[in-house]
Amino acid sequence: MIDEEAIRGFRERYNLLVVLGPTASGKTGIAIRLARRISGEIISADSRQVYTGMDLGTGKDLSAYGRDGPAVPCHLIDIIPPTEEFSLFAYQERFYRCFQEISGRGNVPILTGGTGLYLDAVVRDYRLQAAPENRSLREELAKQEMPVLRRRFLALCPAIHNTTDLRERKRLIRAIEIAEFARDHPREAEPSVRIVPLVIGIRCRREDLRHKITARLESRLEAGMIEEVRQLHASGVPWERLDSFGLEYRYIALYLQGKMAEKEMFQTLNTRIHQFAKRQETWFRRMERKGVRIHWVEGADEGADEAAALDLIAGRTA
Repeated sequence: MIDEEAIRGFRERYNLLVVLGPTASGKTGIAIRLARRISGEIISADSRQVYTGMDLGTGKDLSAYGRDGPAVPCHLIDIIPPTEEFSLFAYQERFYRCFQEISGRGNVPILTGGTGLYLDAVVRDYRLQAAPENRSLREELAKQEMPVLRRRFLALCPAIHNTTDLRERKRLIRAIEIAEFARDHPREAEPSVRIVPLVIGIRCRREDLRHKITARLESRLEAGMIEEVRQLHASGVPWERLDSFGLEYRYIALYLQGKMAEKEMFQTLNTRIHQFAKRQETWFRRMERKGVRIHWVEGADEGADEAAALDLIAGRTA
């Protein structure tokens, strides 16, 4: 369905393939299959898969990259321990490094994942800058209550992208530190890596996605996701930190602390993941409103979605 001439044509028009979609839509599997067809390497756009030891809760199936065919290289997975902070600035910086290395090898960088903020930062080239530690500011903020800190941050960044910064005190203080540095140190536009992406979105029927989400949650719990969270806490990751890692870690942590029964944990977590998938779809629609063209393909049929994606890569559809 795609030949060398079509791949050359793709490379002349684009320098990045993006495969996005809501959780459980099958985007990673499609990205891997496409990588094998066009000599691609995967760059993850998942804000939690960067952490070691967080496997089941993040859907980090590294075996998938070598299953059913030649192994596909993957990047920005398992790069830091969960006790360390990882910022959007750090992600963007590492992405550009991977992008240039993959392109330099003559392969196609393929960005895939469901963290809308990471995807948007690459595709729309957020202009970010590193902010040094401000000890006097940190000492001042350490005396303030969380509601005061939230108001201060929202006054600086009313159009906040990442609401997890509002939940954990340490992250919130750092977010204020970065925002105040950016306010006080405006910079001239600097040349960055020029990204010309073809963005493919995986769309599933609502009922199909609901079934996939529930079935995947049951599978991960059976595989030991509760034990994974227990071990993370035992290794020194505080409950507050686990809460900031998102739904699976938040609700399993509540269960392990005796604040929620197991059945309630499952039902609540299942509902929240469905709601999260809707928020992801809302984010992708916002990206489209801001000028990102997403070519949507149906993800219900594995053969059909791959064929549709290959037609887009080959330029056979508008």
